[in-house]
Amino acid sequence: MSEKPLWTPSAERVARSLLAHFMREAGQRDYAALHRWSIENRDAFWNLVWDFCAVRGAKGAITLLDGDRMPGARWFPEARLNFADNLLRAQDDSDALVFWGEDKVRRRLSRRALYDLVSRMAQALAAAGVKKGDRVAGYLPNLPESIAATLATASLGAIWSSCSPDFGVQGVLDRFGQIEPKVLFCADRYLYGGKEFTTLDKVGEILHQLPSVKRCVVLPYDSAAAERAAIEALPNGVTLEDFIAPFTPAEIAFEAVAFDHPLYILYSSGTTGVPKCIVHGTGGTLLQHLKEHQLQSDVQPGDRLFYFTTLGWMMWNWLVSGLASGATLLLYEGSPFVSRGRIVFDLADAEGMTHLGTSAKYIDAIAKVGLEPQRTHRLAALRSVLSTGSPLMPEGFDYVYQKLKADVCLSSISGGTDIVSCFVLGNPIGPVWRGEIQAPGLGMAIEVFDENGKSVVGEKGELVCTKPFPSMPVGFWNDPDGAKYRAAYFEKFPNVWRHGDWCEITRHGGMIIYGRSDAVLNPGGVRIGTAEIYRQVEAFDEVVEAIVIGQEWEGDVRVVLFVKLREGVVLDDALIVRIKKRIRDNTTPRHVPAKVLQVADIPRTKSGKIVELAVRDVVHGRAVKNVEALANPEALEHFRGRRELATA
Repeated sequence: MSEKPLWTPSAERVARSLLAHFMREAGQRDYAALHRWSIENRDAFWNLVWDFCAVRGAKGAITLLDGDRMPGARWFPEARLNFADNLLRAQDDSDALVFWGEDKVRRRLSRRALYDLVSRMAQALAAAGVKKGDRVAGYLPNLPESIAATLATASLGAIWSSCSPDFGVQGVLDRFGQIEPKVLFCADRYLYGGKEFTTLDKVGEILHQLPSVKRCVVLPYDSAAAERAAIEALPNGVTLEDFIAPFTPAEIAFEAVAFDHPLYILYSSGTTGVPKCIVHGTGGTLLQHLKEHQLQSDVQPGDRLFYFTTLGWMMWNWLVSGLASGATLLLYEGSPFVSRGRIVFDLADAEGMTHLGTSAKYIDAIAKVGLEPQRTHRLAALRSVLSTGSPLMPEGFDYVYQKLKADVCLSSISGGTDIVSCFVLGNPIGPVWRGEIQAPGLGMAIEVFDENGKSVVGEKGELVCTKPFPSMPVGFWNDPDGAKYRAAYFEKFPNVWRHGDWCEITRHGGMIIYGRSDAVLNPGGVRIGTAEIYRQVEAFDEVVEAIVIGQEWEGDVRVVLFVKLREGVVLDDALIVRIKKRIRDNTTPRHVPAKVLQVADIPRTKSGKIVELAVRDVVHGRAVKNVEALANPEALEHFRGRRELATA
């Protein structure tokens, strides 16, 4: 472990940070003390977050009821607020949203224009019969109008749910079919990799099997005229232009709702069955995102916040909330590898990006192809790089500081759809240590438990949270007694949230995540995190990507590694020997795979996460229950019936 941090903020940067200001108001001397205080005094901490972030709404006199029950605790039970009201505070000519559709489409929307569009969309939704508690769904690219539709829905106290347009028909029905939306927003087309994809045929199939939809509103991808005839041929189809035509911009009558009133429905990945519908509350989502943006990411008014995401990933919901902190949102839709992988950095320079958010897989990919953004781009405004989706390897940290920009706060962050936020993430006034997530989230009572439920430091175990927090789900949709919700998180350790990550708290007070605990390998009874193997394998130039599973074998489990290699490279005995030697030399003999096999592709979810459990099921001849959750389900066939796995 390195004895010297990769980056330490300057005294001037620390002094300018929102976290330093907050810390003074809390009367705490450093991050560790502030974190302890935020756990031991949750009432005072979350009250201060509300006030410091200037939440719009009536807070009420009570902060927390039944604060030791998980689930069951109630935050701000007397509060009344509206999510959209908090995101639409300013109405001026500054940029609210800047949109790039690859290198083909560029649009921007001012704060005043966004407010006016939300006003007209809210009036149109209300006229279509949408009211508090109804569901509105988006099958959409990452457009400015997608955010406007979300805020219009929230302004009425209705519930928003979305997925990206690359989902297949069944994948959409598996999600929206459970929640029965009254209105569906979609787009006429989208771009990916320079190719145009139309969506209206799929939308037509969806609508015929989704009878709850009373209106299907089609958003324009660009300013080109939409195919009006095709839109009007859809059941209850209408263009956005016609949908809002009867209404003029007016002051929005924001519906005040309870703190735990449903705001979003998000979905589990669904690779082990029909996706679970996770319901997130209004106040908890807002308060947690304000905390994470302002205190943990130092998002300040006028900053320009970017996250490479689709509407099928919770990081899109996280990005949207940046409006509440006065940031301009930089929206990108399409492949990040346009313009030889430089498009994201072109956007950064052109728009003064201050926060670059992406996935660990993207950082690994641009490193593999040899991009050096610090040589090709100015990146003058960039202060922070955020990474999530999977563990960022130590070599990924090296790449950011050596090839991207030396003076940035690199925050590897981790949480998930389950909490629409993070458990562990950035600390803008603290150092960045190689391979480590900087800190536990403020207000999050994070620990690591061993198999017996004992808290450990410096040992691997389960990531848990031992006290309630505001962004816990309100519940699951169609789970009236809460049985599915309790089974998902609280079965193993009663009254403790078990998140499903295999991790370790470091001596710096940070965290290393080794992979999902349900994908942990167990050869000879020794538990191994998959990320420990990926780190070694992905160091090879020949390897594009890898996936590792445990195969049941002769009463035990053996480690099997699959590798996707560069075009033209073949897995031979010499490369296998080198891979095994590197793993053995840098980990333990237990980590060395019994088999190393080449595959043409590796299956992943729509948000880019590789699916170890689905591959494990295929290898063992078990059905993968929901291939619609996968971006490339055909890749599963590369693992089915492999003769090599039937022999020692």
